Amino acid sequence: MSEWKLKRFWTKAGVAHIEGGWSVTLDGRPVRTPAKNLLTISRQALAEVVAAEWDAQDGDVDPGAMPFTRLANSAQDKVAVQHNAVTALLAEYGGSDLLCYRAQTPQELVERQALAWDPLLEWIAKTQNVILEVQSGIMPVQQPQTSLTKIHELTEAMSPTVLTGFHDLVSISGSWVIGYAAVSGAYAPEALWDVAHVDEIWQAEQWGDDDEATEMLAVKRQSFMDAFQFTQLGA
Repeated sequence: MSEWKLKRFWTKAGVAHIEGGWSVTLDGRPVRTPAKNLLTISRQALAEVVAAEWDAQDGDVDPGAMPFTRLANSAQDKVAVQHNAVTALLAEYGGSDLLCYRAQTPQELVERQALAWDPLLEWIAKTQNVILEVQSGIMPVQQPQTSLTKIHELTEAMSPTVLTGFHDLVSISGSWVIGYAAVSGAYAPEALWDVAHVDEIWQAEQWGDDDEATEMLAVKRQSFMDAFQFTQLGA
């Protein structure tokens, strides 16, 4: 038996101002989230991007082609009602941040990591007083409690919309610092993606590209870029 799929039944998707923000409409009827809540988006520009995803559907609706709809649903149904839990989950990345764990060899990779990662650690220390210790190898390093507390505070202060995009930025990159640099707009997302994948780029240069790994990385890169845009439109 084939799986049931939603087919396009509307002529035009649009947006409408409602209490608490903006809704997305299909022929004037408001879209609801998977939890049956009226989809409410904080910013008009973001609502228009979500509406454009619905307008782009033809025939069977493809949820995989609607990343902003997925993020908007998650922000309302999951993150908004579990803000403290999501905050704690993401703040934990600060204690084991990718940027703090360096290769011991070869020297070329050690130097590349330092060149890419040191400026971000210096930036977060200067702008937010978050000072993180660096470790060569995989042995865990205990980060200063003052820095961990600050990381939690900065994460907790994010709105559900921003926190939703931040979740993907951090989980994809493996770095709270990279995610925060993206959300703050201090660095271009393309540059941050390269910073997060110094190791993979170096390995590809040494051994060549693996087609399957390259394809998977491209999917993750697009998700990273979508999450970045979501935070900027929803801020």
